[in-house]
Order: sequence, then structure tokens, then C-alpha cells
Amino acid sequence: MTVLDRVDLRILRALQAEGRLSNADLAAKVNVSPATCHRRTQRLFDEGFITGVRAEVAPGAVGLGALVMVGVVLDRSTPESFAAFEGAALELKEVLDCNLVAGDFDYLLKIRVRDMADFNKLHGQKLIALPGVRQTRTFFVMKEVKENARLPF
Repeated sequence: MTVLDRVDLRILRALQAEGRLSNADLAAKVNVSPATCHRRTQRLFDEGFITGVRAEVAPGAVGLGALVMVGVVLDRSTPESFAAFEGAALELKEVLDCNLVAGDFDYLLKIRVRDMADFNKLHGQKLIALPGVRQTRTFFVMKEVKENARLPF
């Protein structure tokens, strides 16, 4: 794997802060020529340092104002039960993040819905029906203090 130098890190920081920068503007920010910047940025994509670029949409503006964290405990801790749960969780559009965790839960889900009634429907119809689910614990987020922060490098 490639070792990142200072220019690579400056490119990553700049794009993480503002993904819509043109190549010319990015090159000026990191103090390299546009051709060098383009070549390095393309390499960062090709080698998997940059996995994508997308817009950050305001959840409330599209009717998804409720953020819910759900801890899930499975009835078995086997590779098969984990795979079945993960496959099913990937299919739920409301689930933004699904992480296998250590501690009181097997998985922690980050979910976006319209409101509490919307979550109640999702929980009753889909979440508790996911493969192997023994127990869930729900946390409604009261205030988002820090969301999708930039990586600290």
C-alpha cells in the first residue's frame, strides 16, 4: 500500500472539508500544479483512500427529522447468524449505519425516520423480524451534537 506524503494528506483534508472543489482550486489549495493534483487525486481514488464523494443532505429538509440508535442482541453468536442479520439489515433503507460492536449489544444501528410513529411502525414490522433478533434497545437522539465529523488526520 502507498505511503501518504504531505501533499496526499493536504488533498485528503481539502476534499474532506469541501468535496466540490474543482481540480484547479484543489491544486491551488495544496500548492501543486493542476496536472499533479489530478494525478494524485486519481491515485487516491484508485487505491481506496477516497471511497466516494456525495452531498450531505439535511435530514429535516427531506422529512427525516428523527434520529434513532438501536442496540440489537442476537439469539446466537455464530458466523451464520451474523451473516443473516447483516444481509437483512443492509436491505433496510432506514438503516444508515450497522456496526458489529463489543459490549452489551451485538449490533448498533443508526436509523433515520420521520418521527416516533414512523419508527414504531419500522420497529414492529421490520426490526424485530430481522433474522436472529432476540432483543432491541432503542435510543431516540434528543440533540445531534457532532454528526459525520471529518477524520482526524
